[in-house]
Amino acid sequence: MKINYQVELDKLLREINAQQPAKRLLLHSCCAPCSSYVLEYLSNYFAITIFYYNPNIYPESEYIKRVEEQLELVKKIKQGNMISFMEGHYDRDEFRKIAKGLEQVSEGGERCFRCYELRMREAARQAAAGGYDYFTTTLSISPMKNAEKLNEIGERAAEEYGVSHLPSDFKKRGGYLRSIELSKEYGLYRQDYCGCEFSIR
Repeated sequence: MKINYQVELDKLLREINAQQPAKRLLLHSCCAPCSSYVLEYLSNYFAITIFYYNPNIYPESEYIKRVEEQLELVKKIKQGNMISFMEGHYDRDEFRKIAKGLEQVSEGGERCFRCYELRMREAARQAAAGGYDYFTTTLSISPMKNAEKLNEIGERAAEEYGVSHLPSDFKKRGGYLRSIELSKEYGLYRQDYCGCEFSIR
């Protein structure tokens, strides 16, 4: 039976809302626009650290631009619990290794799934090392991303590193549309490709 990850998240948030102090969430972010709605939504429940780890992004100038946008957004959001920022290391060789042999695969296929896993496993590792209560990713807000696959990867990484994965399908309930509205409101740069050199094509 197909899992409704938004319903799963709703159940968890009802439990979390009754607890104090706020639980700590390490939120892997792919970019500022995608994180905008997720931060608006989850900062009411968690103390959030944005974890910006995206070795897939090409070229480096694009990576730097996206980091700067993410930092600006963190400064601008004034609601909910505390939001902080942590940047992962940027080494495109890590992405090239997992993409090897899959360069010609269409976007949304196996290369993308490996890219999800690369980033989510590192988020889980950092969350475990930092003593966070949960980790998750903003990636599921995109209509182009496979939420089922993302959650499967998240659960595997959670088991491997011994930290809880927060289930998500952030595109639900108008999340993607709200991210577009917030991007306009905050004047965010919205890129026109996912990030890697293959998605530019």
